[in-house]
Amino acid sequence: MRHSLESLAAFAQVASLGSFSAAARKLGKSQSTVSETIANLEVDLNVGLFDRSQRQPVLTEAGQVLLAQALQVLAANDRLNRSAAQLAAGLEPRLTVVLSDTFQSETFESMLRDIDQRYCALRFECLIAEYEDVVALVQEGRAHLGLMAAQESYPPDIAHASLAENSEIVLCVGKTHPLAALPRVTHDHLRGERELRLSTYELDDRMPTPSSSTWSAPGYLMLLEMASLGFGWTELPRWMLQRFGGGELVELDVPGWPRSIRVDAVWSTRRTLGPAAAWLLRRLTET
Repeated sequence: MRHSLESLAAFAQVASLGSFSAAARKLGKSQSTVSETIANLEVDLNVGLFDRSQRQPVLTEAGQVLLAQALQVLAANDRLNRSAAQLAAGLEPRLTVVLSDTFQSETFESMLRDIDQRYCALRFECLIAEYEDVVALVQEGRAHLGLMAAQESYPPDIAHASLAENSEIVLCVGKTHPLAALPRVTHDHLRGERELRLSTYELDDRMPTPSSSTWSAPGYLMLLEMASLGFGWTELPRWMLQRFGGGELVELDVPGWPRSIRVDAVWSTRRTLGPAAAWLLRRLTET
């Protein structure tokens, strides 16, 4: 049993336009050619696709079922052709972006939808890492682009550009923690309690080193879980507090907090960005 893409296209056009003549005009063929193509397709499939007893052809029940599958075949063929054309034109087969949890943006989410539509051949991969780990993955070639909290300096083989959007970092504790009951929290209060910090995080001069023991974790989600259980205070991206806090966390009112964090895109100068990576970088950094 064989049927061509041409016959499936004719089937779809007749079903859509409701007549053989209209489908013939759309396809640039004669009405007799389209009628014969449909008839041959019905023979191949061993089922009637249209009821021709009326003035205009009407899909049979079987035709309705098979039309949906024919449209899927045509869509898959179109995607195949576009993918092949993009790869032949130099599109990278894979794009890997490593994200810090400090960056979460509805704009980025819409860009992912655009990537799906624009680069149908692309295998997209997303990794999660923080600080030095983001840079290391880019340097090693494991990731093409990195999005991370901006650093004062980068290795000489790493280029960077600021994103159009900033992120916000807050201090929070579990709702049962003693700090949660204070209307205003000072740095002295923080020094007296356990800090939960990222394992790669280095405190800057603006935050005094706590005298209490510190616990660390490699990701913000684990810190969020620790804070929810009342083990100490921690820094979290505001989007994560809002999305995953679940009413178990309290934002602390501390001088100098929350903080607006500039986010940088980073990439290796030792490798040329492919078309998809270059497009994404432009979109992320354009104002």
